[in-house]
Amino acid sequence: MSTTKIEAGVIETFLNELPGKIFDLGIRIVLAVLILLMGAQLIKLVRKILKRLLRKSRVDESAVRFIDSFAKYALYFLLIIMVASWMGVDAASIIALLGSAGVAIGLAVQGSLSNFAGGVLILILKPFSLGDYIKDGQGNEGTVSAIDVFYTHLRTPDNKAIVLPNGTLANGCITNYTECKNRRLDIPVSIAYKEDIRSVKKVLEQVLSEETAVQPDLEKLVFVDTLAESAVTLNVRCWVPTELYWEVKWRLTENIKYALDDAGISIPYPQLDVHVDGNA
Repeated sequence: MSTTKIEAGVIETFLNELPGKIFDLGIRIVLAVLILLMGAQLIKLVRKILKRLLRKSRVDESAVRFIDSFAKYALYFLLIIMVASWMGVDAASIIALLGSAGVAIGLAVQGSLSNFAGGVLILILKPFSLGDYIKDGQGNEGTVSAIDVFYTHLRTPDNKAIVLPNGTLANGCITNYTECKNRRLDIPVSIAYKEDIRSVKKVLEQVLSEETAVQPDLEKLVFVDTLAESAVTLNVRCWVPTELYWEVKWRLTENIKYALDDAGISIPYPQLDVHVDGNA
């Protein structure tokens, strides 16, 4: 009988205190959401100030974006830990739990950790920067538009977005087309075997000398490159500013065709001679 009375008293006390506890929990949840919102705004402000300071210090733009991305993840992690601690969760317990689960977490996110390490290496070694045109070992190429903590973003000439893992880039082969100031331009020109090579070279040299974008103090050559099956292939070689490479290549190729036509020099096409034996 007494046990029944005690249990009834406990239940009655619990029911009496329940509205207050629910109200207290609701207040905590509302305050936690407000803290999260205020913390998010504060993080944006801190990131803005950090980027401004880095740019005033003339830090490379790719490094600025990488540091900003890292600061974003770190600050949001700290914010969540603080809110959880305020809600009554022991922060030391959370850290201990993360520490004990470190091996499992490391195995689960080893790809992300590899990408993070690759991003750090890219930031330090600087094989490329924002605005560079690069090509990786798998054939992906484009202009670097962003370097984040885990991924590098490329923009192709036809405006496609390519996202590459930093780990793969850091451990692979990278061709940087825009790092150097000048780039060598080679244009193959095929002529018929009947044409006089000396005359053709003079025509090509004249076209080359009239191109204003060609670097005058660097190597300019017109030479026989290959004796093919149905043509003699000459090579027009010069150096041009990297940013003008494609513009000059297209213009020179067009002007070479016009000059050869004006000089009456024929450009051969693949052909096959078939001899038929009349006695067959």
